[in-house]
Order: sequence, then C-alpha cells, then structure tokens
Amino acid sequence: MQRQQTLYPNLIIDALRQVRYPGNGQNIVDLDMVEDDIRIDGRKVSFSLIFERPTDPFIKSVVKAAEAAILTFVADDVEIKSNITVKTRRHNPEKPANPLPGVKNIIGISSGKGGVGKSTVAANLAVALARKGYKVGLLDADIFGPSMPKMFGVEGIQLYMRESEGRDLIIPAEQYGVRLLSIGFLVDADKPVLWRGSMASNALNQLITQADWGELDYFLIDMPPGTSDIHLTLVQTLGITGVVVVSTPQQVALADARKGIAMFMGDKVNVPVLGLVENMAWFTPAAHPQERYYIFGREGAKMLASELNVPLLGQIPLVADICEQADLGSPIALADSVEGEAFMQLADNVVAAVDSRNESLPPTEKVNVTKK
Repeated sequence: MQRQQTLYPNLIIDALRQVRYPGNGQNIVDLDMVEDDIRIDGRKVSFSLIFERPTDPFIKSVVKAAEAAILTFVADDVEIKSNITVKTRRHNPEKPANPLPGVKNIIGISSGKGGVGKSTVAANLAVALARKGYKVGLLDADIFGPSMPKMFGVEGIQLYMRESEGRDLIIPAEQYGVRLLSIGFLVDADKPVLWRGSMASNALNQLITQADWGELDYFLIDMPPGTSDIHLTLVQTLGITGVVVVSTPQQVALADARKGIAMFMGDKVNVPVLGLVENMAWFTPAAHPQERYYIFGREGAKMLASELNVPLLGQIPLVADICEQADLGSPIALADSVEGEAFMQLADNVVAAVDSRNESLPPTEKVNVTKK
C-alpha cells in the first residue's frame, strides 16, 4: 500500500507559490498574502489569506485557486475545502499631504489604453458638473497628449501669475464655468513633448502645487492612458478621492481597463475605483435616434463592472456630434440634447458615487459638497 505523503508547512507554502493574484500576476506568497498560521492536523490543513480590503473582487477566485493548488501539488486527499480563513490586512497608511486645501474632492479620470475617449469624458463630465452648479477644476495631466485646450476652445491663451502669501501662483484658464490647466498651454502645440519620466512628473507637480485653484467642489484630473510613474506621482502628491475608469465595450480595451483597475486597487496605489464608464457603447445614426448598432461589442464594460463589483456610472453612445463639438471647442455637455443628457446623468452618478464613498469614511474625514 502506498504511503501517504507527510504534510508540513513548507510543502503547503511551495504549493501556494503557484497561485497568482489576478490584480498583478504575482504569486500570493511573495505578496505576503499567506499568514504565518498554517495548521496541520493529520490530513486537515488550514491557514489564513490576507487581502488589502474586505471588498477585494478577487477573494473568491484566489481562495479557490489556493484550494486547487494544494490538492494538485501536495496531495488530492488533503482536507482543505472551507478551511481557508480570509482576513483584511491591518495597516494605517499616512494620507499624502494635500496641497489643495480648498478642494473637497479629487477625481482621476483614467483608461487602460488610449483611443477610448477618456479626455472627451473628462471634459464633458467637468462641464456637466459645472452646469449643475458645482465649482469645478480640470487638470490635463496627459503630459504627452494634452487635448483640453482644444476641447475647451482656449488654445494659445496667455497664462498669468498672481502673488499669494509670498508665492507666485499660476492663474488657471476659465471656460464654461470650469477652471482649467494643461501642459498644452506651456509647450508648442506642433512639437512633441520629449521629456523623461521625472521631467513630466515635475511639470505635473508644478501645475498642481503652484496654481491658484481656489475653492473647488470637484477637481478632475485627466490622467495619461495606461499605467505609469505619472499615476504614482499623482497619488503621492494628492489625496485622491477616487478614480473613474473609461473603456469601450471592445475586449482589447476591457483587458487594459482591468489592468488599470488592478493598479488602483493594488497596495502601492490603493485608490478607490468609483466606477466604470462605457464609452462608444453603441452607434446611433443622427436621422434615427432610436436605433442602436453595437459596433465595438455589447455591454462589455457593464459586464466587467459587474464582475469586479464596481458601479457602472454611465454608457455614452458613439455619436458624431460628440466628436465634432469637441473639435470645435464646445463640449456636447453644454447642449440640451440626448448626448448632452448622457453626460448630465453621468455627472449625477459620479456625485452619488463620491457621496457613497464619503459616507463610508470616519466622521472627521467626511466631505460636504453644496452647489453654488
């Protein structure tokens, strides 16, 4: 008769090294997700897995993968099912110093890849919030592809400085009730920005800390697409309330959106994801506003939001007017149209998501926002 393999902790640890955390692809042992409490009683094995937050969307899949790894790489008769305890890591991270004391909520607008309409969503969301009576600022942090000056019709304007408490501060441009700054105001629009990462981060830091943003209810940041050190600079410089992730329904875009969400939820960034926006959700011909054609796939971002347990904040149709109005420097959210209403509804949903996030904070950290 074949002898049963003797169980010991290192055998369990070696098996768990085969389990990858979906958020970043690293194994759960190297991520310190396996607590040093492995208990072995005959063929019964139990231990704890540690996650950064109780709402981590990958808890169930990681637990199942850990059970399967032990049965596969240790022995198939190990009693492991239901013996894994899920815990939340205890830590007290220091909030980054906020150089914008007059700003109540800071919201990043992000995307996993370029070309999904992130900047269009950011511009129209800012205008929609301003139309609803909120004090709004918008920072174009897409250093290598600034587009806000064109979208707001303020290309080539001259920025001025103001002295405040012994400091010279940049005065943001103002258009459609939105205070706006972009690296596009400071560089030649016809030449590429050939900066190393540190130079881009320093320029961005200047636009944040050396500008007179004043009192704002919502400060939106149009982030660069993808994941980069600029995202880390923003998180380290500002206490970001949360991020809105923009994607199209296309599977390639959704795969990159998933990586972006994982980055924000990871322990190095640790910023709440307020929700997903599905841009170019369907095509509607101008002559037939009731018709919908799902060119890039149907409800891909909606399904991803459900899978990751984050809100779907809005579905924006693919309509020529949205692009045309952006090129003309007049965001579609200014218009009382079906497309404009889509962004007004998005603004309501973002406000609700921020309010929900604030409600979960301790009383000393809650933020109250009132319209003008």
